[in-house]
Amino acid sequence: VQLQASGGGLVQAGDSLRLSCAFSGRAFNRYNMVWFRQAPGKVRQFVAVISWSSGSTYYANSVKGRFTIARDNAKNAVYLQMNSVKPEDTAVYYCAATGASLTVVASNTGAFVDYWGQGTLVTVSS
Repeated sequence: VQLQASGGGLVQAGDSLRLSCAFSGRAFNRYNMVWFRQAPGKVRQFVAVISWSSGSTYYANSVKGRFTIARDNAKNAVYLQMNSVKPEDTAVYYCAATGASLTVVASNTGAFVDYWGQGTLVTVSS
């Protein structure tokens, strides 16, 4: 399995940005897909997770109402729509695949991840 994140860049506060993650390998629709982020000098942080069926999602409080996670099982892809971005959203964003439950993933910083993508940098200027 390989994950390739893309879509990062430099944006201004209040702008929107959509991150994409392409999944290569088997059984994409068996994994819950997750976005994490890591800001400079800080620990990795959970952002959002979506179940394999897209029936359930869970968000960190810091992004709830602004970010939306979605997936397309036909395209083996997961997305993170980021609206009303803030300077504190500046970080490297990582997509990940996991077989763990949504609540377990949301309460950790990546301990239960099966596969990681390489990260894409999002910089939000004020």
